[in-house]
Amino acid sequence: MPMYKVRPVHGAHGAVLAEELPTCMYRLPNVHCSAPPAAAAAQLTFLPLIQEEVDPSLQALESRQEEILKRLYELKNAVDGLSKMIHTPDADFDVTNIIQTDQHSPLTTNADLDLMLGKDYGALKDIVINANPSLPPLSLLVLHSLLCERYKILSAVHTHSSVKSVPENLLKCFGEQTKQQLRQEYQLGFTLIWKDVLKPQMKFSIQTMCPIEGEGNIARFLFSLLGQKYNAVTSTLIDSWVDTAIFQLKEGSNKEKGAVLRSMNAALGKTSWLVGNELTVADVVTWCALQQTGSASAAPANVQKWMKACENLAPFTSVIKLLK
Repeated sequence: MPMYKVRPVHGAHGAVLAEELPTCMYRLPNVHCSAPPAAAAAQLTFLPLIQEEVDPSLQALESRQEEILKRLYELKNAVDGLSKMIHTPDADFDVTNIIQTDQHSPLTTNADLDLMLGKDYGALKDIVINANPSLPPLSLLVLHSLLCERYKILSAVHTHSSVKSVPENLLKCFGEQTKQQLRQEYQLGFTLIWKDVLKPQMKFSIQTMCPIEGEGNIARFLFSLLGQKYNAVTSTLIDSWVDTAIFQLKEGSNKEKGAVLRSMNAALGKTSWLVGNELTVADVVTWCALQQTGSASAAPANVQKWMKACENLAPFTSVIKLLK
């Protein structure tokens, strides 16, 4: 039984019989015979090409597959890059190498106060902090001393009516104002109000801003006034240590405090300070947290050495006097 019939394409002489299929579809004359080229070409008949129709759904599926493969390739590259910035044994390099080569301005560089605090024409820029005297924010006192080394600061301490009594050393935590100068001759006003609040609060534009709450957040802001700038990796590590000091050293369990001390000891075995080779706000907040929680005496060797390095700096020395 024949499969199908094929229309003769070369006339009666070149016709292909259906019985010969499927071993042969059709015959063509030999174009290499002695016949003239024109005659041989005349015997050739070309059939029009039949283009196969593509299913639109199949074409859409192929396009979607190519897009997915492209996104997977980009995601793989992103994950490979992030894996190098995590403290794991599989990391290609240690993140401390990035910190050591981090290019940032030195601690002696002052920030643009107009840019940080807003430009007030003819008015002194005031920073006002409310804090509870039952748990004084020691890190803010250290940062006040650091700021006094960079700027001319008009400091003041007041007591709110919500507080019945404040120890004498806290009332004089900024020392005595020996020089009486005009208000406009100062660059910055720093006012500390002992008040019955759950967390320290700060405002630097009294009429236009909501307060910044939390000792760690205020410490970050005050340290930024010293003018230091860091890359993203270093900034993230600094923020991590600040949060660790506030939420684990000061408010955590004994188990959490022990874990933090071990992490500190490991980090300080590589660098002089918690993040890199220069003092950061992470050192200030963490040192103060250790002092307030009484964990300093149980600190391991590297942490003890680091604490002595902090205490050799004048701003820390002034806070030690408050603890006595």
